[in-house]
Amino acid sequence: MTTTQTTRAVPAAPAGARRRLRPGRLGVHAFLTAVSLAFLAPLLLAVYASLRPYDETSEYGYFSLPRHLSLDYYRQAFTDSGMTKYFVNTLIIAVPGVLITLFLASFVAFALARLKIRGGLVLLMLFTAGNLLPQQVIVTPLYVVFNRIPLPYWMSDSMTMFDSYWAVVLVQIGFQIGFCVFVLANFMRTLPPEILEAAVVDGAGVWTRFWRITLPLCRPALAALGTLQFTWMYNDFLWALVFISDGDKLPVTSALNNLRGQFFTDYNLLAAGSVIVALPTLVVFLLLQRHFIAGLTLGSGKG
Repeated sequence: MTTTQTTRAVPAAPAGARRRLRPGRLGVHAFLTAVSLAFLAPLLLAVYASLRPYDETSEYGYFSLPRHLSLDYYRQAFTDSGMTKYFVNTLIIAVPGVLITLFLASFVAFALARLKIRGGLVLLMLFTAGNLLPQQVIVTPLYVVFNRIPLPYWMSDSMTMFDSYWAVVLVQIGFQIGFCVFVLANFMRTLPPEILEAAVVDGAGVWTRFWRITLPLCRPALAALGTLQFTWMYNDFLWALVFISDGDKLPVTSALNNLRGQFFTDYNLLAAGSVIVALPTLVVFLLLQRHFIAGLTLGSGKG
């Protein structure tokens, strides 16, 4: 006599039980949320203050409930500070600085990562060590040097490197190129060597291997570095303050000083100006967000 055995299907666990977070993970999420809010608090407070009139905040305080909200301060901040001119000045400094830095850094990184030149490790260490030098240490030497380097009259009113955009652009390139070389060289080392080997077999020269093969593959890293470099150069105020004496050539960060009065400062108006100044960096990040995140996460997983 044969016996048959029946198996009962084990009911699946509810979806809510499978996705239930463990206490440790809940703690991590709570901690990250608190840290994010702490970083966003100054920006949110500035936006909140810029929407309220000064009389209201002076009477009830900045942490009170709003009685009236408007965008009048943004219009006033943009017109009173002359931000259009200062925005153009910043683009004259930041855009060439970013493009030249990435262009030169990609050359050096390709030579270090793919051509295997002699002393490449030492050269990479020298480029990286430049980032460890505090910028304030060489303010005085550069000030003296740029006052002695001649420029044609159509490039500088002072006939020297001082009081010209070129001084700020060169300093930005000098300080940022080391970081870009370090990142790009490590990025290029992760590219499959078989691609360049096949190009060599097909007769491709060094320039073809760099410009038509390696550089397109580095697009995520270039986008991530471009976003960071534009943000750093856009927000910089030290070098423009040191090397530019003409107030009409200063970058947009200096436009906020025009909103400060001699005897009275409307900090709600100043907050509106600060938000306007910060908007271009947010726009650049949103436009390059996909490439930026891809550049940061590349190599985080295997397979």
